[in-house]
Amino acid sequence: MFPNFLPAAVGQLTEPASIALAQNIQSQAISTLLANEPINTTYVQQGQGGTPILLIHGFDSSVLEYRRLLPLLAEKNEVWAVDLLGFGFTDRLPEIAYSAIAIKTHLYSFWQTLINQPVILVGASMGGAAAIDFTLTYPAAVKQLVLMDSAGLKGNSPLSKYIFPPLDYWATEFLRNPKVRKSICRTAYKNPNLISEDALCCGGLHLEMPNWTQALIAFTKSGGYGAFKLPQLAQIQQPTLILWGDSDKILGTGDAAKFAKGIPQSKLIWIKDCGHIPHLEQPQIVAEHILDFRN
Repeated sequence: MFPNFLPAAVGQLTEPASIALAQNIQSQAISTLLANEPINTTYVQQGQGGTPILLIHGFDSSVLEYRRLLPLLAEKNEVWAVDLLGFGFTDRLPEIAYSAIAIKTHLYSFWQTLINQPVILVGASMGGAAAIDFTLTYPAAVKQLVLMDSAGLKGNSPLSKYIFPPLDYWATEFLRNPKVRKSICRTAYKNPNLISEDALCCGGLHLEMPNWTQALIAFTKSGGYGAFKLPQLAQIQQPTLILWGDSDKILGTGDAAKFAKGIPQSKLIWIKDCGHIPHLEQPQIVAEHILDFRN
């Protein structure tokens, strides 16, 4: 049985890993400074022991992004994945000003409510930028940092130039188009055989959540995540693992070395034969690197 807060289309999932993760999604009302009422926040928690690992998904995505990696990590460690504010299946309250600041405020409240001990923070793509921002603001909450094909060196969302009336609505509807999303998948994966109907369902299921359009427009109008400067990266004192697909066509490969140079205690590992999403293309290898990185 799937949780009743997920869209009905969850029943279209076919791969065992997708079905299993969706069945284990939980919801917790999280009190924050952002709204008078708690925010129903969706997450997955599996495994036990070790420093908790907290997984943060990318732009316009959800915890389902970690359907292949999370179970592998949970075999040997406590693991969490959370839907960021304005994304995934977490409630999008209309009165909230969706922005990078709101995301880390909500994420801290989630961490404080359910985890409340230093974590190994793992961020993929935009989730990497969110992880960097969170680490700089709440350093005591992060023991180690893992960045996977991370955003954060180039500012603004590609949608930002279209987000003004009436193009704001058209831009989000363009992103909702199944053909567009499939095209993005073809760019994100190196191995086209992984672009299954199940993968497309996982990537688009959250679009059926209430206020998806409004929250995406608000976040993009806010400017999203700006570019972190080298002095900011130099403030990251946590040991940092940088994992990067050697065939990333979304962000390219140049930023990997820039992050490695800018973050003092960092180590860069290339994931071979892999595009922008190594946790989906090479989950076993990624899991091994993260588990070996623990201290």
